[in-house]
Amino acid sequence: GHTMESTTYLLRDEEGKDHAIFSGDTLFLGDVGRPDLAQKAADMTQEQLASTLFDSLREKIMPLDDEIIVYPAHGAGSACGKNMSKETVDTLGNQKKTNYALRPDMTREEFVAEVTEGLLPPPTYFPLNVKMNKEGYEDIDLVLKRGTQALSPDAFEVAANETGALVLDVRNEDDFAKGHIPRSIFIGLDGSFAPWVGALVGDTAQPILLVVPEGREEEAVTRLSRVGFDNTLGYLKGGFEAWRSASKEYDTVSPVAPERLAELMAKDGEMKVFDVRKESEYLSEHLLEAENAPLDYLNDYLSTFPKGEVFYMHCAGGYRSMIAASILKSRGIHNLVDISGGFKAIKEAGLPVSDYVCPSTL
Repeated sequence: GHTMESTTYLLRDEEGKDHAIFSGDTLFLGDVGRPDLAQKAADMTQEQLASTLFDSLREKIMPLDDEIIVYPAHGAGSACGKNMSKETVDTLGNQKKTNYALRPDMTREEFVAEVTEGLLPPPTYFPLNVKMNKEGYEDIDLVLKRGTQALSPDAFEVAANETGALVLDVRNEDDFAKGHIPRSIFIGLDGSFAPWVGALVGDTAQPILLVVPEGREEEAVTRLSRVGFDNTLGYLKGGFEAWRSASKEYDTVSPVAPERLAELMAKDGEMKVFDVRKESEYLSEHLLEAENAPLDYLNDYLSTFPKGEVFYMHCAGGYRSMIAASILKSRGIHNLVDISGGFKAIKEAGLPVSDYVCPSTL
């Protein structure tokens, strides 16, 4: 796996026949563990750890029967790998056919190069989670009891002001755009919720107040806790509608349809458009006029966003661009417009897009 202490367990049935492996962070579906996340083995490089993983896979796992079931520790959306499948279970034989890291003719050098290529920096919460695992953490029952306290709009506002809590809005991106508490951050439950919280919030001790769809309060607190964010202080009773009904101040995010964007571009060739997808997505294909400002590193691009004129943002489908919009608005940047439907809708509308660009030619 991505650490020297990572372990895979082999389960045998009552007759002693190999049945399944619980592969932890060693073998994922479509991928293998990142060798750059080790908190121990500080004297080993990621290349040395990848070489050790090569041996583990080829000497211990790949010789097992193809019929063996693989149960990995993580799936799509986890930062522990680069290319994980959305599936949760598979046979080892199918993984040998489809997983790039299990090619039978792969040399050690090729494996190390491919496994270490394109690794993004690990999320800032990873070392904090390791610390929690070593030192212990609060009982989940206490975390849930505190996090699922229903707060009236007045009590919610007081708590936010007195504790310095982050107001985290986990509704759908369209609902957030239509109305949200000023300076709240959007990260929707129906997307890659926990990984984005970990990547963008970072500090697991950060107090959090939730704006959450009715009936999903415990789900939100639980999913935050799974990645170490145990300091949820409660949620807004009655949701955003209760906030608006109490005549509290609220904010919105302006949208634009791709068809309307095309009309505006025809009139003004100097428009600023920012694509917040990953660099690899941007290089694969992007709107000709767009600049890349990946959500993962949004803070590094703050100085590039225009201060006065309106600018436009998009991602693949709308989830990440709404996260970006909420972060920018929380920092006082309000002159932004979200392109509805993201890059998918942009292509369908027939706006001009680029071909693949090789990074080495940039």
